[in-house]
Amino acid sequence: MIYIATFFSHFGATRFKRYCDSLGIPAQTMPVPRGLSSSCGTCTKFETQQLPDYGKHTDELEKIAAVTDNGFETVYESEV
Repeated sequence: MIYIATFFSHFGATRFKRYCDSLGIPAQTMPVPRGLSSSCGTCTKFETQQLPDYGKHTDELEKIAAVTDNGFETVYESEV
């Protein structure tokens, strides 16, 4: 499944991309699609069958959305 993670800062997106790389999860940073909002405008798109443990990134993580045929489905959203 393809996911898009949005962040409160560009640094968060870059750091999460490196984290995905370290786990062998294909990932890339890119501008946030129009269907999602983001504080910084940069997201990380990644593909995996099981979401990684993103607990240490929760201060920077705004939301994670699954890419679906109908757009996006939020699977995690920050409470901030």
